[in-house]
Amino acid sequence: MLAELFILFAVIVMVIVAFYLFKAAKYLIVNSILGLIILFAANTLFGLEIAYSWLNILICAIGGVIGAVIVILLSLF
Repeated sequence: MLAELFILFAVIVMVIVAFYLFKAAKYLIVNSILGLIILFAANTLFGLEIAYSWLNILICAIGGVIGAVIVILLSLF
């Protein structure tokens, strides 16, 4: 009886943790997509000719909007 209650408690805790992880991941994914869109828009609208290297895309994917702004500023200087 005690083992079943412990397993039930562990499952409830894991579900709560997974919920909060996925909730946080949603915001990270949206921020990453916005960063990549900003990089693409800066290239097409303003003609900055920023190369789509793996490093630039990685910075925009991890940093999001702030990463895209950093890449754009670094390409201007």
